[in-house]
Parts: sequence; C-alpha cells; structure tokens
Amino acid sequence: MGRLTGGDPSLLRRINSAVVLHALRGAGSPTLTDLTRVTGLSRPTVEGVVEGLMVTGLVVEAPPEEGEARRQGRPARRFRFRAEAGHLMGVEIGPHRIAALLSGLDGRVIGAGSREVSETASADERLDRVRAMVADVLRRAGVARGSLRAVGVGTPGIVEADGTVRLGTALPDWTGLPLGERLRRSFRCPVLVENDANAAAVAEHWKGAAVESDDIVFVMAGLSPGAGSLIGGRLHRGFGGAAGEIGALHLLGREVTPERLLSTTDEPLHPLDEQAVAAVFRQARQGDAGAQQAVERFIRRLVHDVAALVLALDPELVVVGGWAAGLDGVLEPLRGELERYCLRPPRVALSLLGEAAVATGALRLALDHVEEQLFAVEGTVTARR
Repeated sequence: MGRLTGGDPSLLRRINSAVVLHALRGAGSPTLTDLTRVTGLSRPTVEGVVEGLMVTGLVVEAPPEEGEARRQGRPARRFRFRAEAGHLMGVEIGPHRIAALLSGLDGRVIGAGSREVSETASADERLDRVRAMVADVLRRAGVARGSLRAVGVGTPGIVEADGTVRLGTALPDWTGLPLGERLRRSFRCPVLVENDANAAAVAEHWKGAAVESDDIVFVMAGLSPGAGSLIGGRLHRGFGGAAGEIGALHLLGREVTPERLLSTTDEPLHPLDEQAVAAVFRQARQGDAGAQQAVERFIRRLVHDVAALVLALDPELVVVGGWAAGLDGVLEPLRGELERYCLRPPRVALSLLGEAAVATGALRLALDHVEEQLFAVEGTVTARR
C-alpha cells in the first residue's frame, strides 16, 4: 500500500497525489478528463499521478461503462480506487461483550462479529476472546490478517494517547493495562485505542443521529454514565483524556451513588448487572410503586449530570445511547430538565446506531489514521493533537 511520506520527491507531488486519490475515492470510475475537472490539475499531472498510484496498488484501471464499448473508437480509460488494497477493523471491548466490524479502505463494512464475555473475565481472558473473534471475522470475510492497515478499539476507562488505560474500573485488571501495546503484538499494524463513549460520539457524527451537527454530546447512559463530545467537529478528550466522566459527579456533594438510587432494597445494584437494572425498569412499567420511585430518582440524577455537561459545552445536540437508550421515559425528562437549567437547551435524540455505536466509532478511528497517511489530512475528527 502506498504512503505519502516526507521521503517523497516533493511536497507538491504529495499534495497532488492526495488530491487525485481523494477524488478517485469519492467517484465511481472517472476518466482522466473527469479527474482533471474535479481536481483542477493539468491533464499531464493527473495522468502522472494516476500511473504512480497504479504502481502502489491503490488504483486500478476500470472497465468501460455500459454502452461505451459499442461506440466507435477506443473508449476513454477509467480508473477506480481499490478499497480492497487494505482493510480496517473497529473493535469494542465491553463488560459483557466484544464486537468487531471489518471494512475496506473506504470504510464500508464487509464483515462483523460479536461474542459474549463474562464481566468477571480477566484481562488476559478478555483479550484472548478479542483475538479469537477477530480471527473468525477475518476468516469468514476471506481477508488475510496481514491486509489490516489499522485497528481502532473502544473500551471503558480513561485512555492515554499510547493506548494505555490509565483508569478502568468497569473491567477487571484494566487499570494500567497497556492495551494498545498488547494488541499491536497481535495485529502488527497501528492500533488506536479510545474511550467507548468518545468512540460512540464519533460514530453518531459519522453515521448516526449527529451527522449534521458538529457540536454534540453523546451520553453513554447507565449506572456509571459517561459522555463523549465533539466541539467544532473534533473529538474533545480533555488534557488527560478524562473529559466527559459525568459518572463521578455524585462525588460533588451527592453521596448517594446511582447504584443506590435505582435500588428498590437496602442493597445497591451492581454497576454491571444489566439484568437487575432492566428488572427495576420493567417493574416500574408494570406499576410497582417502589420501582417507579427508584426509576424517577435515577433519571433525575442522570439528567442533572447531563445538564452540567451541557451548561459547560453548549452543544447543538445531545445523543443518548447505552442500555438506557432503549428504556421508556428517558428523553422527555431529559428535555424538560435541560429546558429548565440551560440558557439554550440543545436538541435531544436517541442513538441511531444502538449497540453498534462503539465498534463503528472504533472503525472510524482506523479510517482516520489511514486517511492521514493517504490524503495528507491534518484535521480528522479523531486526530490527537
């Protein structure tokens, strides 16, 4: 696969290559005339760039379009971007499941897989499941592991730039885990690790409820809620990667944890016990007074936490995801509280990607990495400064 590096003959040639390649990827099978018109470059320049890209394997000559072959004379040569010249993968590593999406260099998904995993599994066990699932997805898609050019990973916790999980209480043995380093040994390609809520925010901006908004907050709703945000179209991680940790707001004078707020007994729920959480919401829908009070307490805390983030960031849109996205009664109280507390209440919507949000955002991480190489992109959504 070709790379545009500082060792190329000239900066101008690298820029021209990026411009032509970007035009090819966004078109079906353009001719040289088409590329000249779209890029604004001269025909000899475009022709030279295309020939060079064909040598790298990123571009191939395409067959004539239907009808062209029947005309008199030789049809104009057409070219296409070879999305199959390399592959990308997005992986979600969660408390209860792992999931993966596989795509070509154009980001179009060509394979997927998921497996359940115990919330008590050790880090080694969880990573073994990841490797096994990835191998299965590659095998079913007929893609060699060596074809992977980048892998994105979404995981709970505060993640440093090198892929180390600085703090991760949702998974056993996760705090201090050099996750990026461990996975690079298996994939032998760049591995980009991101917090799961951040990855989900990127996914909703790419393919979900926030495609037309550049200032958004994605809320990973649950007993330990988190949030990811985009400001001006760029992912906002904060100085140390801890932006959006709204699950810790109860420490600011609120001693009652969300696990106790949603409990209908004297014992707090376990933060990862999704079945127990779902049971409380189910009992509330069935009219149980104690469960209804617990749900009201929980939603009130959740919307106050989200309101604090909205007041700080003033987003255009708040997207609610995580397991609470499918529960009745979350959106309207959230809208009401935001109207009550915020000078300019944002729009509120449910995630359109559901449980696929984290893996989709992780795939976008991998795609951004490759785009920085191929298209000389300086300001991708997920680029770290």
